[in-house]
Amino acid sequence: MTIDHRPAVTGTGVLDPVPAPTGPTEPFPAAPGATLTAVVAAGELDLPLPGAGATAARWARLARIARRDLPVARLAEGHADAVAILADLHRSPAPGARYGVWASRSGGGARLDGGRDGLRLTGTVRFCSGTHLLDRALVVAGAQDGTRLVDLDLRAPQVERVTAWRASGMAASDTHDVVLHDVPVPAEAVVGGPDAYTARPGFAHGGAGVAAVWLGAAAAVVDHVAEPLRTTDPDPHRLAALGAVHAAVAAADALLAVTAARIDADPTSPHHDAVATVRAAVERACRTVLDAAPEIAGVAVLAGSPLLTERLADLQIYLRQHHGGRDLAALGRALVAPAT
Repeated sequence: MTIDHRPAVTGTGVLDPVPAPTGPTEPFPAAPGATLTAVVAAGELDLPLPGAGATAARWARLARIARRDLPVARLAEGHADAVAILADLHRSPAPGARYGVWASRSGGGARLDGGRDGLRLTGTVRFCSGTHLLDRALVVAGAQDGTRLVDLDLRAPQVERVTAWRASGMAASDTHDVVLHDVPVPAEAVVGGPDAYTARPGFAHGGAGVAAVWLGAAAAVVDHVAEPLRTTDPDPHRLAALGAVHAAVAAADALLAVTAARIDADPTSPHHDAVATVRAAVERACRTVLDAAPEIAGVAVLAGSPLLTERLADLQIYLRQHHGGRDLAALGRALVAPAT
């Protein structure tokens, strides 16, 4: 099982043409867990690191996976992000392991504390993708000196998986809650110092990589709704709506390429404002696609394409990694803050 490694379209963005001239692609034939296992074993997710000179190529690879299968892309992006985090902190992943990054602090999150018998990890971590599919996870935990990052072996018997995801969207990403029952943590499993996870420039860079995944998933929806228009005499309103979603995706894609170039030119800067801007632009483009796609498709296409409705549901829920008005308010605050 391989992932398309064609380079990004030079000078325009990280996506291949949207809509795709050949129509929508089918999901990977195997289940997401088996697909992730195969691509990790084959080195297919050994991506260029953010800021290493090929950030657009990294995002293009993730976007192509999302354009084919968003739940697989969610797992692939988490694995690739974990590898990048470990590299930033001068560590290496366990050979052949499938990784994720579990960083949610909703409901309290994980806690790392020490005692006479060593370090222990406790608490509940929500929204852990790959709950039953991964070998290891980088878990962000609160500690006395800030937040700490733990490279957790998920085979530990004190790691309990709790089914919590009830939505149909992104169900295949195996996202649930994990309860940590006083898990012993070897000292060498603590990665970096206090707050090392968020202090890295790569923390922001990774946030832009997630936006590339969102946009790849939106491109898949455009591929679906455009295809019937090639073989019918379409209503001009449907054509106008297709033109609008194409323009929205193309503009966000171009901004992704500009942001990738900025990161590569100065990888020691987090580029917070640029990353927040591109995430907002991509989120808006995806919203445009989600709003217009049913109108473009029409009821016959929607009723007859379970794959399209599945992709709409997946994107709708995965896009909520962006926090809407809260993230926009943070960007606006940054834009009017006094220069330092």
